[in-house]
Amino acid sequence: MVIETTRSAPSRADWEPRYADRAARLQTSEIRELLKLLEQPDIISFAGGIPDPELFPTDAVRQAYDQSLGDDTRAGRMLQYSISEGDPDLRHWIASHMASKGIDCSAENILITNGSQQALEFLGKLLLSPADTALVTAPTYLGALQAFSASEPSYDLLQWPMGNRSASSYGEAARAAGGAVKLAYVVPDFANPTGETMALEQRRALLSLASELDIPVIEDAAYAALRYDGADIAPLQALDVTATGSIDASRVIHCGTFSKVFTPGLRVGWICASRQIINRLVLIKQASDLNSAAINQAVILHLAETLFDTQVARARQHYRTKRDAMLAALTKHMPDGIQWTKPDGGLFIWLTLPPSIRSADLLQRAVKDASVAFVPGHAFYPDASGTNTMRLSFSLPDVPAIGRGIEALASLVKSAG
Repeated sequence: MVIETTRSAPSRADWEPRYADRAARLQTSEIRELLKLLEQPDIISFAGGIPDPELFPTDAVRQAYDQSLGDDTRAGRMLQYSISEGDPDLRHWIASHMASKGIDCSAENILITNGSQQALEFLGKLLLSPADTALVTAPTYLGALQAFSASEPSYDLLQWPMGNRSASSYGEAARAAGGAVKLAYVVPDFANPTGETMALEQRRALLSLASELDIPVIEDAAYAALRYDGADIAPLQALDVTATGSIDASRVIHCGTFSKVFTPGLRVGWICASRQIINRLVLIKQASDLNSAAINQAVILHLAETLFDTQVARARQHYRTKRDAMLAALTKHMPDGIQWTKPDGGLFIWLTLPPSIRSADLLQRAVKDASVAFVPGHAFYPDASGTNTMRLSFSLPDVPAIGRGIEALASLVKSAG
């Protein structure tokens, strides 16, 4: 037998396949990249909206895991595949929680997701075809743009007051882009990234617009529990359920999460919507990851049943103190001509610089010269505008660090202006 040897192939660039067209729309998250700075102990990070680990109910989580694995029969169930809809007891608790917000629903209206980010991904897959239009605010949550962009949509901007633009103009613009208006997406309470809250009249106007366009409204309620001042405003879904008579007649899709109240590490969120919508989303869930981890759902249920109200109260007091510290530091140190939002809750403040200052350039100097990080505002615009804006999160640094960081950042702004 003669064994032939082959010559080594000439060196060349690493091989890559022919990707789907949609792959060209996938972009790295500037926030995810900036989070790597947290590994540097000297950085004061106003970048990620990361819950403060001081608030994590570590002992309760440990106890819940111990209970879940306490006997072989229960442990076997917790470590096994489970139903795609999610744990029935957890869904019943969420349905009761939604009822306390004025949304009468049942467990059949709830789907458990791996955080609310997965909910946005699923809704993009369900509702958007290439060239369809998604209505968003400007700025809006970067993670929503990433989740929707894989479906290759166009974006059009919701404008306030809503009456400044007709439903027909949105429809005409969508047809010109090659598709149809398919959804509206908002963060109505303490929005990521601005911290602003939609007034009741804005919510009613949005529902009216959605009715004229016959589209669903995705209500991202990730921060709704974190109110520090003022009175709660009815969720969009509650308003629509009242108007239509039932959750199954409502066009609002409500996305919630336990990440901001308990811990993001367990990755438990939910979608509350009509049964028709939930049934279709279950099929997407089955094709994506089959089910969310049963043991994590059991832990979250334990926390929800025993600690939810207490944990919300702790988080509100904790973050209110930090918000107040950042607002005070901005007032004390920022030069004239700089504007910022004054949120009633949530984790973010939105800062607007003079048009001549690019926040992306300022970030490089801030990290290098002042060991301060933030998120440049252009990341939150579908068209990458807003180059003179930035998002500041007060959730992670302690109060002294917030003061030092804002003072250093203000010094850089003064020198840039």
